[in-house]
Amino acid sequence: MKILVINCGSSSIKYQMFDILDTEFHLLAKGLVEKIGQKDSSLTHTPLGKDNVVIEENLPDHSAAMALVEKTLTNPEYGVIKDVSEIDGVGHRVVHGGEAFTDSALITEDVIKAIKERYDLAPLHNPPNVTGIEACIKSLGTDIPNVAVFDTAIHQTMPPKAYMYAIPVEIYKEHGVRKYGFHGTSHGYVAHKAAKLLDKPFEECKIITCHVGNGGSITAFDNGKVVDTSMGMTPLEGIIMGTRSGDIDPAVILYLMEKLEMNPQQINDLLNKKSGMLGLCGASDLRDVHKQSQEGDQDAKNALEAFNYRILKYIGAYVAVLNGVDAIVFTAGVGENDWIIRQEIIKSLSYLGIELDEERNKKNDLHLTTSDSKVQVYRIPTNEELVIAQETFKIIKPQLCPAK
Repeated sequence: MKILVINCGSSSIKYQMFDILDTEFHLLAKGLVEKIGQKDSSLTHTPLGKDNVVIEENLPDHSAAMALVEKTLTNPEYGVIKDVSEIDGVGHRVVHGGEAFTDSALITEDVIKAIKERYDLAPLHNPPNVTGIEACIKSLGTDIPNVAVFDTAIHQTMPPKAYMYAIPVEIYKEHGVRKYGFHGTSHGYVAHKAAKLLDKPFEECKIITCHVGNGGSITAFDNGKVVDTSMGMTPLEGIIMGTRSGDIDPAVILYLMEKLEMNPQQINDLLNKKSGMLGLCGASDLRDVHKQSQEGDQDAKNALEAFNYRILKYIGAYVAVLNGVDAIVFTAGVGENDWIIRQEIIKSLSYLGIELDEERNKKNDLHLTTSDSKVQVYRIPTNEELVIAQETFKIIKPQLCPAK
């Protein structure tokens, strides 16, 4: 069985092709289409174990981009299938499913309609996600089943005390204003991996997962279910991120609108694209921030301290929520690769009986703590595309292999 995974952005398409043999998922190829709608658009295709293939082609829209992906995957020289009929299913990342979806879903007209109805909850993400779905159906045909895998789905186990905002309840009931959470596929993947490393059933574990990249969120799992997460109705709430502010006093928004005469769109751009680490020190990439700090830039030093501090506060809060913790997991770009960030945070958690193994941490090992540490800390690389493929397999398998 072969499954294609699609992650569609406003001007890009990421894809991976998997082959499932005896329930094992094998990556055949991955690729990235960039600058869709621009003159210098291109596709970079990487078959497993082979060199990159770069194709420069004018791609006016996502339909043209998906047609090129299809052509590339079936190319006799560097493709990995002979014909698109070999694809048994397509899995799509969809950022926001609201309360309508507590699990992945086979895509139908009603599902597409429901995703579109939540455009206002994720205006930067859901529209291109739907564009990718429609382009894929147009390119590959209607006979291949498509599955939507929602970033928000895993967080729907949160209780009302965690997801409700203290505003008039009618606003929640009529407009869906509440915490939803994001990065669900990543949090779920690494949490399950951590449970296996603990050698405990997932349903008996207390785990805190830290997905820390250019965007970031912290999630608390208790007895196999999400009980809280740092991102909110949108991905803006929570920790400090590359260009996002994270938590902020709501009155600041009103103050800026009045004092600087900013309109809602300007406020949105400020908080999502010009804030976070970029706003604090002029750089959004943590590697650049470290370099500036080492060169004596005080703003960069302050930004790093604030970045670590916000993550530390969320971990501490979730330890209280869980009434203890078995394991803490770091994942995503910063979480997996920045040993300095991890070291500063973990050392500040010594009150939990955590014993950091500094050599393991510097080497980016899987296990970051000593054998006698009372709480285990892991560095687990995330694999969201694999999760999407697994979810797609789960949905389409009963259709393709019905029980006799």
